[in-house]
Amino acid sequence: MQFQFNSDHTVMGTENVAERIEAMMREKLARFEERLTRLEVHVSDVNGAKHGADDKHCTIEARPRSGKPIGVTGKADKVDDAARKAANTLAQRLERHFGKSEKHKHDPRPEKAL
Repeated sequence: MQFQFNSDHTVMGTENVAERIEAMMREKLARFEERLTRLEVHVSDVNGAKHGADDKHCTIEARPRSGKPIGVTGKADKVDDAARKAANTLAQRLERHFGKSEKHKHDPRPEKAL
């Protein structure tokens, strides 16, 4: 799985942001790694120098090998928290996405008894 990290200039002020977020994402989404071609993460600070509630945004776009891209967004006061929220939401969405395809692929249609 290819990992791509994008951010605006205000977020990169702290050290190792990209490495921390990539490690957290890979750990959180490890069970889906073989089924995804790319994970694209965008991190931004909406207010810039001003501080406010939920002003850090993390948007993740996951590209499954089959199907359309899945996108989620997390908002929080800190970049790491926003990334964690987005990763949790993405894990739930991927579980539903892949779970449905697996269920429909293997369950035969039940016989109707009259």
